[in-house]
Amino acid sequence: MRMTFHAKDRQGVFDMETRTLGKNLKVSAIGLGCMGFSHAYGEPTEEADAIERLRDAVDIGYTFFDTAEIYGTFENPHGNEILVGNAFKDLGDEVVIATKFGIRFDTSSGKFPYPLIPDSKPERIRSSVDGSLKRLRRDHIDLYLQHRMDASIPPEEVAGAISDLIKEGKVIHWGVSEATEDYIRRANAVCPIAAIENRYSMMARWHENLFPILEELGIGFIAFSPIANGMLSGAYDKDYRFDPKSDYRSGMPQFSEGAFEKNRELQRLINDLARERDATPAQISMAWMLRKRPYIVPIPGSRKSVRIKENAGAADINLSGEDVLAIDIALSRMDMSAVFGGSEVLTTKPAGAK
Repeated sequence: MRMTFHAKDRQGVFDMETRTLGKNLKVSAIGLGCMGFSHAYGEPTEEADAIERLRDAVDIGYTFFDTAEIYGTFENPHGNEILVGNAFKDLGDEVVIATKFGIRFDTSSGKFPYPLIPDSKPERIRSSVDGSLKRLRRDHIDLYLQHRMDASIPPEEVAGAISDLIKEGKVIHWGVSEATEDYIRRANAVCPIAAIENRYSMMARWHENLFPILEELGIGFIAFSPIANGMLSGAYDKDYRFDPKSDYRSGMPQFSEGAFEKNRELQRLINDLARERDATPAQISMAWMLRKRPYIVPIPGSRKSVRIKENAGAADINLSGEDVLAIDIALSRMDMSAVFGGSEVLTTKPAGAK
């Protein structure tokens, strides 16, 4: 991280390496996933504490923050957007905010994590963007992401609705989360995509097959869960227990009984690299993906100031092309546990189906 101070009211503001998503959306090389402050990772953080940590992140060098309209609780279903809006209400273009539309939770099934119900009808998109703008306290959304594909709405229709919002100035850039190649191509042909946001880590590499199309079309890759929901950070052991009522990790396979033994070789690889580079396991996990492609931006989601600062340091860890290749080969040959692949998405009928 380049230690360049800015003449601002806050003290100790540093520059972090920047990356470009799409044609011209510049963001910090490491972003901050804000979800955990309000949703899925235990009880929500007190707002004052969360705001302090988000402001600290800006001082550390983060300029990119990710949220969504559904990150919240029963009592405060849009709590995360409200939090982010309150934290950055005076920062304007100093920060880039990504938020998402297009799903709601099925809370009636009795399942946890809650299954997801896609809904990307154009009228829903329009109502969602207006709600998000109000909660985020902004007149435009920097990056608006379709949270999950909706089988009932063609990608061309979704892209058309976003194109209208871009013309109106409500949205500047857009993208899709958990996208497939076909969906990317079809949506991008109508309204150019700046970035996809897909799960990616040393334990979840199935989206690497999208690299060629991203390079062909000039699309960025936002990597969520880059340390496998904390598994690759070294912060947890087999005896750690998550709250089964409020923390999705309580049911994730990488934290299940026996998973730590299955992942012993993976942990050894990361720990050895961390010692060699005077780094932490989490930093190595993200430095690996940063060096794989220049358009990858990981968005780890820690709520602790020490972790937020630690994660930012991943941008300073220099791994060579040979290092990355050696890691890839080792990962491909390695036995490891299953890893959480996402909440169940309930299917809807394709448009025109009977």
